[in-house]
Amino acid sequence: MGESNLDAVRSVVLKESECLDGVSAKIEGYDFNKGVNYSQLFKSLSVTGFQASNLGDAIQLINEMLDWRLSDETPAEDCTEEERDLAYRNSIKCKVFLGFTSNLISSGIRDIVRYLVQHHMVDVVVTTAGGVEEDLVKCLAPTYRGDFSLPGADLRSRGLNRIGNLLVPNDNYCKFEDWIIPIFDSMLEEQNSQNILWTPSKVIARLGKEINNETSYLYWAYKNNIPVYCPGLTDGSLGDMLYFHSYKSDPGLVIDIVQDIRSMNSEAVHAGPRKTGMIVLGGGLPKHHICNANMMRNGADYAVFINTAQEFDGSDSGARPDEATVKVHCDATIAFPILVAETFASHSK
Repeated sequence: MGESNLDAVRSVVLKESECLDGVSAKIEGYDFNKGVNYSQLFKSLSVTGFQASNLGDAIQLINEMLDWRLSDETPAEDCTEEERDLAYRNSIKCKVFLGFTSNLISSGIRDIVRYLVQHHMVDVVVTTAGGVEEDLVKCLAPTYRGDFSLPGADLRSRGLNRIGNLLVPNDNYCKFEDWIIPIFDSMLEEQNSQNILWTPSKVIARLGKEINNETSYLYWAYKNNIPVYCPGLTDGSLGDMLYFHSYKSDPGLVIDIVQDIRSMNSEAVHAGPRKTGMIVLGGGLPKHHICNANMMRNGADYAVFINTAQEFDGSDSGARPDEATVKVHCDATIAFPILVAETFASHSK
């Protein structure tokens, strides 16, 4: 190979680099020679790389969400006198939508959700039927740790249900039936005598009131008047109970989903001058329901998605977000406690 050809090859292989100093953060991990400082360890995530960086970005974005006040914005020309008042503008915070799938309430994440709802750190909750019933069932009997590899047929013969590496005795659901059917009886009587029209969110609020247990996030949602939406209310043990109950009277309990879709979309559409933020653990129904409501106002201002779904099957669960959003590809039982510790919990101090 001639010298000129060698120079040409060298110039391709050893192409001069664009300088990234001052443009992009340098990758470096936490230095344990400085001792164990969890706050600094978590701050180092953003420059660790891979999903640690995404989690670090999610922490930063949620802190921006929590720090935002209407006073950060220039008053609109057509705003009211109240909206011009500085004290009022300092009091207006971002409206936070929290969504999660049922498996997370089966896990210990339920207690973190309860903390957020108990202290009114979120404004709207969306979940699946399991995300409702598992909270209530846990007030009646515990869930236990098992193993991912336990055979389903054997567990079934022993009256045990497996959720990943969690075990739920069948007796728990029997206790749930004994508890909830009399409540359905009362609700049916109120429907017939007082012309009450039930919706999924009204049913959930009633169950939160009836459970009267401070370990329940639904109890605190009822106490703090935080709406919990679940358009798929019949997709679980709750559906089984409604099915059994429907044979006690004809017509039986009527639950109107149209009122709730109007209410849910209005949570975003009528957020007013507030910005909105979405925090969604898992995918499926809760993610789409929250995203769809915020689409009605041309999108949320902040969004953090934590799930393990991929986008290549075209599912909404795995869809990647756009600007002012972060997706963390991680098991939420790992990421969410860290995220809450560095955002909501630290803000409450």
